[in-house]
Amino acid sequence: MEKQLTFAPCNHDLDHGDNFSRDDRWLVFDTRAEDTAITGNAVIARVNVATGEVAEIHCEPHPQPWGPGVGAPCVDAATGRIAFLRGLDSASAARPYAMWRRTGVAVDPAAAGRLQFLDARDVIASFTPGALRGSTHRHEWSADGQWIGFTYNDALLAEREERTGEEVNLRTVGVATKIERGPVRVPAGPENNDGEMFAAVVVCVVPSPRPGSDEISRAFEDAWVGREGYRRADGTRQRRARAFLGNVRGPDGREFTEVFIVDIPKRIDVRGAAGPLEGTPTTMPNPPHGAVQRRLTFTADRKFPGAVLAPRHWVRSSADGTRIVFLAQDDAGVVQAFLVAPEGGAIRQVTRHATSIQSCVRWSPDGAHLLYVCGGAITICDARQDAVTFGRTRVLTTPAAAVPESPVWSHDGRMIAFNRRVPAGQGAWKQISLTHP
Repeated sequence: MEKQLTFAPCNHDLDHGDNFSRDDRWLVFDTRAEDTAITGNAVIARVNVATGEVAEIHCEPHPQPWGPGVGAPCVDAATGRIAFLRGLDSASAARPYAMWRRTGVAVDPAAAGRLQFLDARDVIASFTPGALRGSTHRHEWSADGQWIGFTYNDALLAEREERTGEEVNLRTVGVATKIERGPVRVPAGPENNDGEMFAAVVVCVVPSPRPGSDEISRAFEDAWVGREGYRRADGTRQRRARAFLGNVRGPDGREFTEVFIVDIPKRIDVRGAAGPLEGTPTTMPNPPHGAVQRRLTFTADRKFPGAVLAPRHWVRSSADGTRIVFLAQDDAGVVQAFLVAPEGGAIRQVTRHATSIQSCVRWSPDGAHLLYVCGGAITICDARQDAVTFGRTRVLTTPAAAVPESPVWSHDGRMIAFNRRVPAGQGAWKQISLTHP
C-alpha cells in the first residue's frame, strides 16, 4: 500500500537525504529538473505527510541559468534546521555553478527562513584555517546537531587540473562544527564567504595510490557512524567518526572501492602532521591532528572485489554504531547488502536476492531492518545479526516499471517515504509517496 503525497508537474526530489522533519510531520525536497541539474534550481520546499500541503522553505530571488542553484536538503533532527548546498552569489555565465563552486547553507523554518552560511570559503592565498577553498556538498547533520559532515571538492585544484591535465581534483570528506572563538571570518572577495562553523578536511587522498596499499584517490559517499559514535575493542568510545567509500589499487594495479572509517578528534582546529589545515595554492587542505583513517574491508581476493558504484549508494551505520552497511556483488554478480563493523573484521552478507538491489540502503531507527529497492519495489530486510530471521525480506509496495527511488525512514519508524516517477502531460515527474513497514 502506498499513498502519493505530491502531484504538481515538477520534480520533488528527496535525493537520498534525511528528509523527515524532527516531528515527522513534513518531508523536505528540492525541485531540480534532473538529478544533476541543481544549477537552475531555485526552490527548497516541504510537503505535509498528513495533508499534502506544500510550502516553500527557500526560494532564490534572482535565479539564472548559471546559478546560484540550490539542492539536496537535509534536516537536523535535533533543532529542525535544514541544510542544503548552494552555489555562489557571484555565479555568472563565465563562472557558473560547479561541483567546486558551492557551499553549505541552512535555514530554520521557524525563523522566517533566514539563510545562514555553515562553512566559510576562502580562495584567496594565503587562505584561512577553518575555511575551505571549493565546495562542500552532501551535507549530513550529526545526531546532536552540533556537527555536519560533507564531501568536498577543491576549486583551486580543479582549475589547475583544467589548465594542466594533472589529476589533482580529488574528492574527499570533511566535517564542520562551531568552535569557542566563534564564526570563521575571511577576507572579502567575490567567491568568498564567512561561515558559522569551523570546517576541516579529515581524509587524505592522493592522485596515484600505491598498488596494494591503503592509500586512496577518492573518498566519497560518507555518513556518520552511530548516534554517539562506536565502541572500540578496548571498551572506550570514539564519539565521532565518518564511514566512507575509498578508491584503492590492488596489488595488480586494478582500481576498486573499499569501505573506510575516519575517527574525528574533539578539536578540528589543531594542525596535523600532514600540513596546514587550509592547504596551499598547490596542495589540498589537510586533516587536523588526531584524525585517523582506517580501511575496514579487504576484498581484493573476492570474485568481484570492492563495493559497487551502481547503484550509487552511501555507506550507512546503525544507530548504535555497531554495523555499517554497504553494497557489493555476491559471487553470482548480484548486488547485495553486506555488513562490516567499525573496528573492521570479516564482512557479512545480509541479503540473498535473485536480482540486484536498485537503490541506496537505509537503516530503521531501531537498527533492526534495512530499507532499499529491489525488483522494482520498496523492500525491508531483517538485519538483526543474532535473530533466526536474519536476512528475511518483506516487500512493501507492488513491483512496478517506475522504480522507486531515494527511500527514507521516518524518525519514529512508522513511515517510509520515497520518490517515484509519475506520468503527467508530456513528461513524468518525481513525486513523493509514503508507505508503512
